[in-house]
Amino acid sequence: MFIIKNKYFLIIENIKDIDLKNIKKRNKFFIIYRNYRKIDKLSNLMKFRMECKSKGLKLYVANNTKLAISIKSDGIYLPSFNKSLNFLNLKKKNFDIIGSAHNFKEISNKVKQGCHMILFSRLFKVDYDKNSSYLGVIKFNNFTRISNKLIPLGGINNYNLNRLNNVSSNGFALLSEVKKKPAKIFSRLF
Repeated sequence: MFIIKNKYFLIIENIKDIDLKNIKKRNKFFIIYRNYRKIDKLSNLMKFRMECKSKGLKLYVANNTKLAISIKSDGIYLPSFNKSLNFLNLKKKNFDIIGSAHNFKEISNKVKQGCHMILFSRLFKVDYDKNSSYLGVIKFNNFTRISNKLIPLGGINNYNLNRLNNVSSNGFALLSEVKKKPAKIFSRLF
């Protein structure tokens, strides 16, 4: 079964994590480059940016304003731990701001930061932390009554992808499945 949403957010930690040749739809995919350890070479990031642009993909840089401006990305991604309100001036430069949150307090902060979309985590149980809490479809849908900017993130894999049709959101975000089984996931997104 296919999943039909308007926005697919793919979070990568390295530009080698994703093969852009697998993505055939235009203007539906948003790539978030979230590398906090070792940033790829600027020249490689510029090439990646140009390839994204030619394919009609939006590229966001996580928590690094200088890098986002230097590669002329479409916007910036503010993780949940970033509480600063210094990013409001980026809206004047036509930068989109996306944030992530785990609870109501963080959602409120992301709205103050000017985020037009908020990745809200965890939708499903994750493999790497079996004891961590997760929302589930019903709780997530209740949160969408508070804010219609929410996009589900966390625990989404090839096995529970069909359950996203019940989620009240116009998109969803993937992190670990992009690295594990990209071909399987991409084949089900169209």
